[in-house]
Amino acid sequence: MMIKLIPTLTALLLFSSLYFSNAWAHEHETHYDRVHLSVSASAQLENDTMVATVYAQEEGGQAAELSGIVNKRIRRALDLVKTYPEIKHQTNTYSSSPIYSNKKIKGWRVSQSLRLESKDMTLMSDVLGKLQLDLALQSMQFTVSPESKNQQDEKLIDKALQAFEKRAQQVVKKLGRKNYKIVDINISTSGIRGVRQQRPMRAMTMAAADSAPAISAGEQTVSVTVSGNIELE
Repeated sequence: MMIKLIPTLTALLLFSSLYFSNAWAHEHETHYDRVHLSVSASAQLENDTMVATVYAQEEGGQAAELSGIVNKRIRRALDLVKTYPEIKHQTNTYSSSPIYSNKKIKGWRVSQSLRLESKDMTLMSDVLGKLQLDLALQSMQFTVSPESKNQQDEKLIDKALQAFEKRAQQVVKKLGRKNYKIVDINISTSGIRGVRQQRPMRAMTMAAADSAPAISAGEQTVSVTVSGNIELE
């Protein structure tokens, strides 16, 4: 029985040896005439979304009492914002911290903020003006919505891929080759940043029309980069 297994075992060992030999040769195969290419396409995109943060803050001797006041102010703000379905809203972190004097606690500072987001910037400005009768404006910025970014990315990817193909054909022609094949390719898109608009703090007793912030959304550059290696034939 052992004698009959020897030829089969020998064949298996020979096949394994040939397989690993071919795999090693393929892995260490030398490649010539490879060229790395990188092209980009960009466009200006208008900021179509406004993001603002307002907050309520109180200072005093009793943390529980201050917390109640802050909560009421935030609830009033939420009641107002909820009447506008065009505005997305979210309460942020609640904070309660001691105020020290001569290394001793002399009081407390309690605060909570509310984040607002909308594509209707005129409405947002009006609502912020109303909110500032009771809250303070912490920050305001403009950005590009994911929907607009994705639509623009699709156009730029097409444009960048066409540019990559044109560049590859240019290399083939200038070097007197017949054709090329793509070895690998990578597509990357730029991120979106928020454009912050600074605005000094204003008196809480102002009329809503006066405290509504002036807005200028602006625009920003978005880009797509296509890079990769081609092998000339």
